Formats: sequence, structure tokens, C-alpha cells
Amino acid sequence: MELGAFSVSLAVKDIAASKAFYEKLGFSAMGGDQSQGWLILKNGSTVIGLFQGMFDKNILTFNPGWDQNAHNMADFTDVREIQQQLQAQGLTLMQSADVSTTGPAHIVLEDPDGNQIMLDQHR
Repeated sequence: MELGAFSVSLAVKDIAASKAFYEKLGFSAMGGDQSQGWLILKNGSTVIGLFQGMFDKNILTFNPGWDQNAHNMADFTDVREIQQQLQAQGLTLMQSADVSTTGPAHIVLEDPDGNQIMLDQHR
């Protein structure tokens, strides 16, 4: 099962302060809109998202269909197929995708320690 690009989505209190902090660690903006409360930052192959007021806690994020540079991959496993595989293994989803649709969709589940994992497909 190919999950796609990986990043950590951080729930931040002050996006400007967080951006300034992570820039000091060598990260630079590669996407997002700070005025809307979200930015995607990259340092080498490491990607983090800063999200102010969107999430209650940090989330491990995978993007089916994208590589680490947010470029579309020719071949990828659709999030709905991943959802079916996870459910077949007995995992419970907090949010599921409508299997009758195509294109952008996301699913959310938690690991045994309560860490949220989101698979967020953009295409």
C-alpha cells in the first residue's frame, strides 16, 4: 500500500511565530496561505505543515498521489482503495471517504496511542 508524500501537520497557536521559528531551522515555505492560517514548509525532503485554528492536535499526514515535492505521481493508490484495505484489516476510521466518488478525498484514523493519521488525496 503506497501512502504517498509524508509530512507532519502541526497545530500552531501563532502561525507567524511558528514560521519564523522553523525558518531558523532551515525550513522555507513551499505552499499554503498564511492569511488563511496554513503554510507548508520544507527542509530537504522533510515537509511540515503549520495550521492555525484548523486542528486540535498534531497529525501525521500522507498524500496519496504526490511525491515529497507535491508533484503528481503517474501511478498511485487511491485513498478509497487504501480505506478499503485498512477496513478489511479491521481498522476503524474516524473519517472515511465516499467510495462512490473520485478525485480529492481524505480519511482519518488513530493509532493505538491516539495519534491521528490523515490520508489527504488532492487529485
